[in-house]
Amino acid sequence: MKAERLAIPDVILATPAKFGDSRGFFSESYNAARFAGFGIPAAGDGPFIQDNHSLSAKKGTVRGLHCQIAPSIQGKLVRVLKGAIWDVAVDVRRGSPTYGQHVAAVLSTENWAQLWIPGGFLHGFCTLEPDTEVMYKVTGGYYDPKAERGVIWNDPDLALPWPVDPADVLVSDKDAKLPRLAECDPWY
Repeated sequence: MKAERLAIPDVILATPAKFGDSRGFFSESYNAARFAGFGIPAAGDGPFIQDNHSLSAKKGTVRGLHCQIAPSIQGKLVRVLKGAIWDVAVDVRRGSPTYGQHVAAVLSTENWAQLWIPGGFLHGFCTLEPDTEVMYKVTGGYYDPKAERGVIWNDPDLALPWPVDPADVLVSDKDAKLPRLAECDPWY
């Protein structure tokens, strides 16, 4: 397995080894001891308690930007089972030197990479291929509607470089009504 810290060092891009032969492949997609050696899950985020799985039928589907606040803060280890996404994490930890900044990576079945996003970050992604399946492990708290927060995907202050024409974006009604980050009270 290889892992690298991105420009915001708390966010880690990890790529598990993948062994292929004429039958297909085998990969240990998660191993607590190996991942802990790279800081996944990071101190304070606790063990993984839930797995989430989504299917996005259309290219250009945007999910996010989401997070959960205390007492149900979540860290996420995101991977793609089928297709490809542009995955983004935005630092919303007040007082952080990287507050309001983002890091992103392409995750796909081809590159087999995973992105660790600790608590205190908004998370979102855009599908780069149709019929994309995403799975992510969650630390901290279970889904808690009272702790759920979000920011509009195209917040002009964040100026995220989404890899899709805004006219072609497919977003949920709920996500389309989210506020800008500047309109939100501090969460962390």
